[in-house]
Amino acid sequence: MSVRNSAKAIIINGGKVLVNKNLNTLGDMAYGLENGDVYYDLPGGGQNQYETLEDAVRRECLEETGYSVEVIRLCAVFEEISVHARFRAEYADYAHKIHFVFLCRLLDKPTGTVTELDIDMQGSEWVGVDEIEKLPLYPELIKVKLASIIISEYPLYLGACYVS
Repeated sequence: MSVRNSAKAIIINGGKVLVNKNLNTLGDMAYGLENGDVYYDLPGGGQNQYETLEDAVRRECLEETGYSVEVIRLCAVFEEISVHARFRAEYADYAHKIHFVFLCRLLDKPTGTVTELDIDMQGSEWVGVDEIEKLPLYPELIKVKLASIIISEYPLYLGACYVS
């Protein structure tokens, strides 16, 4: 098992945040949810070897959402550690991640071409910043701290969150 770097994006446009909509197929291995439950997360994903984090977040946003983005700044860092034994066994490379969260802005309209969806991903949706608290957004640390992350002048270290 290794620690995986993940570059995530907070993209705000017109008072809305772009989030990925997911339909759980991993049973209780995904945040303790049931099969078929809908949940949301931020666009982004794993950093490839020899790729900068900024390049990773730009690539992941384009692949998952069809949007090209410009990185404004690093706004948060946190660890996500799975405590689910079966998830650790079956998805060892994803059981411990360090997330680097970047505030980004859109460069243009979407290309309309989504080239790679994550395992449970159904698509992307724009959600009002004030509606985020009502969503099943994971990890919950992001949902709870989103307002602070956005307005902070400096990157925030959010610590570690343990997920089942």
